[in-house]
Amino acid sequence: MSPTNALSPLAWLMLVLSFTTGLVDAVSVLGLGKVFTANMTGNIVFLGFAIAGAPGFAVAPYLAALASFLLGALLAGRLGVAHRGKPLRRWLLRSALIEAALLWIAAALALDYDVASLSPAPRLFMIIALTGIAMGYRNGTVRQLKVPDLTTTVLTLTLTGLAADSHFARGTNPNWGRRMAAVGVLFLGALAGGTLVLQFGLALPLAVTGVVILAATIGCSAHPEFNKVP
Repeated sequence: MSPTNALSPLAWLMLVLSFTTGLVDAVSVLGLGKVFTANMTGNIVFLGFAIAGAPGFAVAPYLAALASFLLGALLAGRLGVAHRGKPLRRWLLRSALIEAALLWIAAALALDYDVASLSPAPRLFMIIALTGIAMGYRNGTVRQLKVPDLTTTVLTLTLTGLAADSHFARGTNPNWGRRMAAVGVLFLGALAGGTLVLQFGLALPLAVTGVVILAATIGCSAHPEFNKVP
């Protein structure tokens, strides 16, 4: 399924999910010791730093994030195959429930977690694992939807497209509106998430993220477009 209208219900849902990625990034980077659970590129680079012995970087958290992300993506792939030939609404609602549940469990674990000392260590790794699975699952699902310029987690190609396809590069500037929106909402999510983490710790932003994901999916799925079979 490849909608091109930036104002389509599915595109709007992808933008909301992009906002929640900013929230999760704030939790993981600010609260879990400079670990990404939504964007694996950073973890690969940081893992290299850790193996090289750079201070402030540890191997185990990055391996945990990578492994949990891959597990989430694998589960998303299997569920996507299981929902082939069925309405998009059912698939997305089930995916939203899974993602929200994982984040709410992580929020519950974060209640007794100390950001300053990254302790207790078992909770650190459980939160990394739960958010990593959730974000891997998100990426695996969004990848199958194939919504142009709205991956919900990575902006490198989006920013590249804005410049390389612009009128200044003698391009036609396609999808510039949704590309700019994707950048903007991820920034706002990070801003909101950073504020929540610094003021209230990890539990609140994780709980809010789950609520936003589920509420947005329920709201958007009421549109007839979500009765289609992807």
